[in-house]
Amino acid sequence: MKYIIMAGGHYREWKTPKHLLMVNGEEIVARTIRLLRENGITDIAISSDNYEFKKFCLPVLFHENSYNAMAYNNYEGTWLDAFYPMDEPACYIFGDVVFSPAAIRKIIETETDDIEFFGSAPPFAPEYPKAWVEPFALKVRNQKHLKRAVQKAKQLEAEGKFWRRPLMWELWTVIKGLPLTKGMDDYPYDSYTAINDYTCDIDHRCDIRTMSRLIKEANDE
Repeated sequence: MKYIIMAGGHYREWKTPKHLLMVNGEEIVARTIRLLRENGITDIAISSDNYEFKKFCLPVLFHENSYNAMAYNNYEGTWLDAFYPMDEPACYIFGDVVFSPAAIRKIIETETDDIEFFGSAPPFAPEYPKAWVEPFALKVRNQKHLKRAVQKAKQLEAEGKFWRRPLMWELWTVIKGLPLTKGMDDYPYDSYTAINDYTCDIDHRCDIRTMSRLIKEANDE
């Protein structure tokens, strides 16, 4: 299976792609690559619309991405185009997430014959730094199912069926054929593989300090 680190889109808060921010002295993408390799994964690529990621000497799957985040739930383009189209099985790793070694192992070791989603879920671990759920990865054996779900989610968005512009949680609802969510409290928390440790994404500058501290406290280096 190919492991694709998703590092596309644009985020106005950052002058550099936020996937290249330094956390505990290491770029986020570099950390993910290292953890994958430490677990025997060699088929790694980066999906991005920025050739700066070539510096990692991995295949860069250039992918036009109109997603332009200006603030929380305020963005241009569609996040649903974030997944680089593949026919072969692939695990899509979110490039702005700071993973624990245990989280990467769990993603690698979890099997699926269709699609499996990984994210935080309540009750949260004591060290988890946020008060809400975050998505981490999507493992796909059935690429046709994923492509159909993306198109269906786009159709539902055009029809105004979602409570917000669709992101990973809305796409997962469509993949699973679950009732459409009416808000964050309606997310299907019991329908995916939960990772409950400090693993989390970077949204704001203060998150960099928090995640660096959590890594040191966990003695994960």
